[in-house]
This record gives sequence, C-alpha cells and structure tokens, in this order.
Amino acid sequence: MTNPLLSDWTGPFGLAPFAEIADADFAPAFDAALTEARAKIAAIADDPAAPTFANTIEALEMAEETLDRVAGVFFNLSGADSNDAREALQRDLAPKLSAFSSELVMNRPLFERIETLWEARDTLGLSPEEMRVLTLYRRMFVRAGAQLEGEEAGRLTQVKSRLAVLGTQFTQNLLADERSWFMELAEDDLEGLPDFVVATARASAEERGLDGWVVTLNRSLIVPFLQFSPRRDLRETAYKAWVARGENGGEHDNREIAAEILKLREERAHLLGYPNFAAYKLEPEMAKTPQAVPDLLMQVWRPARAKANADAEVLTALMHQDGINGELEAWDWRYYSEKRRKDEHDLDETALKPYLSLDAMIGAAFDVANRLFGLEFKEIDAPLYHPDVRAWDVTRKGRHMAVFLGDYFARSSKRSGAWCSAFRSQRKFGGEVRPIVVNVCNFAKPAKGQPALLSYDDARTLFHEFGHALHQMLSDVTYGFISGTSVARDFVELPSQLYEHWLEVPEVLKAHAKHWKTGETMPADLLQRLLDAATYDQGFQTVEYVASALVDLEFHNGPAPADPMAKQAEVLDALGMPKAIRMRHATPHFAHVFSGDGYSSGYYSYMWSEVMDADAFEAFEEAGDAFHPETAEKLEKFILSAGGSDEAEALYMGFRGRLPGVEALLRGRGLVPAV
Repeated sequence: MTNPLLSDWTGPFGLAPFAEIADADFAPAFDAALTEARAKIAAIADDPAAPTFANTIEALEMAEETLDRVAGVFFNLSGADSNDAREALQRDLAPKLSAFSSELVMNRPLFERIETLWEARDTLGLSPEEMRVLTLYRRMFVRAGAQLEGEEAGRLTQVKSRLAVLGTQFTQNLLADERSWFMELAEDDLEGLPDFVVATARASAEERGLDGWVVTLNRSLIVPFLQFSPRRDLRETAYKAWVARGENGGEHDNREIAAEILKLREERAHLLGYPNFAAYKLEPEMAKTPQAVPDLLMQVWRPARAKANADAEVLTALMHQDGINGELEAWDWRYYSEKRRKDEHDLDETALKPYLSLDAMIGAAFDVANRLFGLEFKEIDAPLYHPDVRAWDVTRKGRHMAVFLGDYFARSSKRSGAWCSAFRSQRKFGGEVRPIVVNVCNFAKPAKGQPALLSYDDARTLFHEFGHALHQMLSDVTYGFISGTSVARDFVELPSQLYEHWLEVPEVLKAHAKHWKTGETMPADLLQRLLDAATYDQGFQTVEYVASALVDLEFHNGPAPADPMAKQAEVLDALGMPKAIRMRHATPHFAHVFSGDGYSSGYYSYMWSEVMDADAFEAFEEAGDAFHPETAEKLEKFILSAGGSDEAEALYMGFRGRLPGVEALLRGRGLVPAV
C-alpha cells in the first residue's frame, strides 16, 4: 500500500491525511524522504554547469520538500500528541537527521558552488530578496562548519549528533516527570479552591482513571492551586514537585545531560573559532555580542528586584496575619499575592474567568486580526490529529491566506508550555504555497458539557501565540528559507508580544469579554479594575524571568560549568535573588535552552523583543487609535509579511523609523512611573 505520508495530499487545503497515517508509516517515510533529498543535493553539487542562483540556491530550496513535509507532520505530533512509538522514533531520528544536516553543510563541492556565487554576488543581478537568501545560505554553511576540514570537520559532526540525541532525551525526560507525578486530593483538601480549579482537578483525575481530584504539574492547574489553596502543606508539596521536574534522580534526571550539553556546545564554538558558545550563537542576532545582553537585562533587573523585595515585605505581613511565622517561601507567594490583589484591586480571578471563555478569547483574537489586517476566519470540518484540535480557513477579500489550527487543551501526551508551529510555511517559488499554522496551548480542559474558562494569563498566552501565527499567515516572500518566523531569535518574539497589547485595549474586552452563561458584557467597574491591575506583581514576574535569562547567558558566556546547578546557584547569589522567588525555569527543566539550540544563550530574547513591542504599540497610541489603518499597514509590510527578507534592525527601522530604548518597556511593566 502507498504510504500516506508520501502520496499526494488531496484533502481540503492540502492538510495531511491524519486519519490514514499510522505511526508505522513514519520511519519508512523518513527513509524515503532522506534518500530523495540526498539524491537531489548530490545532483546539485555534481552539476557540471557553472553555478547560478537558479541551479544552486533555488534548487536547494526544493531539495528537501518531501522531507520537510514528513517532518512537519511528525514533529508537530511528537510535541502535541506523543506516545511510546513516536518517542522511540524521535530517539532514532535525532542522530539520523543530524547526520543528514552535517552531510549537507560539509558537502565541499556544494559549498564551493555557493562560495562561487558569493564571490560574484555583485555581478549576478540578484534582487534584494535573492541577495538576502544567498547571504543566509552562505552564512548557514559557514556557521555549520563548511570551512572545516579533516579531524575538526569529523569531530563537529560527532558533536552535533550527540547534541541532537541529548536534546531529545532532555525533552522526553521532562515529559516523563510531568506525566508521572500527581497529588490526589481528599474532599477536605478542596477547601478554598474555586469551582473551576475543582472541576479541572476532577477532569485530571478522570484522565488518569481515578475517582476524585488530583493536582498535576500542568501549569493551568498547578498555578491556580498555588493561588487559592489555603493548605500550606499541600502547596509546598505541589510546588516542590513542580520545580523538581528533571532532577528527581533515576533515569529521567536531566542534570548530567545539561552538563554534557553545555560542554559540547563549548567545544562546538571552539571548533568554529569562537571563544564561547554565546559569542557564536549571538553573532547573527540583533544583540550581536554577549556583552550587549546584560546591559539590557540589568536595566530591568534592578527596578524589578527592588519592587519584588518591597512586595515580599507586604506578603510576609499578610502571612503573619494568618498566624504563620517565619519567612515567606516560594510556595506562599502566589497565594498571598492573590489575596493582596483581591484586597487592593478588588479583583478576584474567579469573578473574571466567566467572562474569559476560550471561545470568546479566540473570537477576540480573530476580531483584532480582522480590524488590523482584514483577515476573516471560518471554522472548517476536516480530519485532524486529535479530537480537541480545531481548524479555520483564513481569508482576506476572498483570497485564501492560511489554515489555522488551534490545539488548546492540556493532555498527558503533550509537552508543557505553549507554542506556534507550522505544518507548512508560505512561499511563492515553485508555485504559491499558503501556510498551515498551529497554536498549541495547555489550558485546563473543562468537564464534559462545561465551557473552557481562561485566566487572564491564559488569555494573554492565547494572544501571544496568535501573534506568532500571524507572522506565519501574513508572510509574503518568494523563498521558504526566509518565510514567516525565519528571523533572528531576539526578533521573533516581537509579533507575539506586540499582539498581547490588544488584549488590554478596553474596546476589545468590552466587545468580547462576555459572561459565558448570561452573555452579559464584563461590568465596567470590573473591566477598569482588571486594566488597573495590569502591572500587578510585575516585580515577581520580571525577576523570575530575568534570572532565568541571566543564568542561561552565564552558562554559555565562558567555560562550560562542570556542575550547572552550582553555577546556577552562583549566578543567583550574585544577583541577590529574592528568597521567595525562583527562576521561572530551573536548569533541569529549562526546555527552551536544553531541548535544542533554539533559545540557548538566547532566552533573553523575550525581553529584547519586549523593548521593541512596547515601543511598537506606542506607535498606535501616538496615532490615537489602537487600530490605526496606516500604522497597521506598516506593521504588516515591514514586520509581519517580510519574514527574514532583511536584517531585523532594518525591518524595525522601516516600521518605526528608529530603534527603541528601554523606557517604554519599564513603563509598560509599571517599574517606573508612567509619563
């Protein structure tokens, strides 16, 4: 029988035939796709004709088309709906795909063709986009080691292969810890928990075949449990399990893996001629050098730490009023912060959530995209990879722009966090291809027949990931190599973080924050209290993030630490980390940094992008309209549709006319008085 992964996909919008794909289809599909890609690459490298942009760069653009298609399905499913067979195949694939990548960039005749084009670039008559693609291809080959020879080239291949294996192992260990731990609750343990937390705990128990209630390590359950449970002993147990992911000893412990990853990254950087991995990694980013990053982070750290320490004193006093002496602990912060928020802002999350149903917030995100960019969304019925997944046809003035998938609910087969990915990216070369984009979240799944109600933080996450999706859906470039989110790592979070701002636009909430049962609009006083509290607890949130970013940078900006946990403690001690706040992501579960190279020595990127997103939204405020048409048009032209067609600085300058300072960010986080 024909392998469905390799046949033509004739379903609606070119979606993969998920219902026909079996796990056993993936391995032979990868084998066939790799064989095809190797043959096409060999044909390019061995072409007797003189190298041209068409027979070398454009040919490379199409060489891995089948492999990209198969990998797009497999890796999206592996993150969002894993199982034993897919995890085993991931482990098998990691060294195979790494070997293929090394073969590509170490192909000397192929690199010589690219180098010939590079040396003659000014005589080739290339368009700006073609020149950009040539520049990035050459940079990719050079940074991957194409200029190395002999033992050094062989060793780099070994290092990259081992890193691929370790990254997969780190991810799977973390998922195993998250999947295996839960804490059963007796009926008396439900005291103080809002109905939505109780319902989620009940649904989580049912998923595990248990009768009763359980707390799991899913963020959408454990965070509200820590916010609302008056049982300090239970909070402590749950919190310690949450922060211990990846460091529980045994076969799923990630500490030695993290140490080996850091050592291998250092060796990789040295082989390529860099003093350390951070210098290597940041060279193509906006920051350019590791020295530029602490300059930004410390401007934010100092006021954030001062705010957090002042808040800790207030929370400690509240705890003492409850008759609990001693110091405020990490498992106390969210509980007393929630009580303080209710006291100071008269804002209770249980009163908010009925107005923030999942359907309402999806509608809000879609409405903002319609008002800014003219996009329209129509839900479609198509076979997808899980019953929880939904799909929409995205159009503009009748033209199909994209398929958008939403996979919103937590399940034990899904890794933690939230992300945006693409089954297929936009391109024009080789025929117009429109993207298939997915947002994956881990919101608490409601009991059967009940609506999914989000926290305000959940709603912000939904908007964030949809901002990434817009970057893919509005992409308008010729070559897939620079499509959508194929931009500098410290620029990629700009569209997502910028989109969060529209959640705080009063007219958006007035139009969409409606009670799920009555349909009534959120009361004006509740809306105002919500907006007034927008910067509440920013000391805590900023400190836990910046600490993680600085630890990540220190891991890579110098000799690799033999004991990452000791290095983590050293960095936090030097910063004066408040005792009752922990890093957002401790080393053994820091998936951004250790599951792959994506955010390694680049976790600072969220803050770097936030400097731009705060300044970018001020462009709309200066225009006097959050939906100002001309500003939205410039945002699409220079940021959302441009992909990686130019350097990030040039793209931002095109939109704003200047580069931003940190002031707008500090104002937005409430860390300096508003002007």
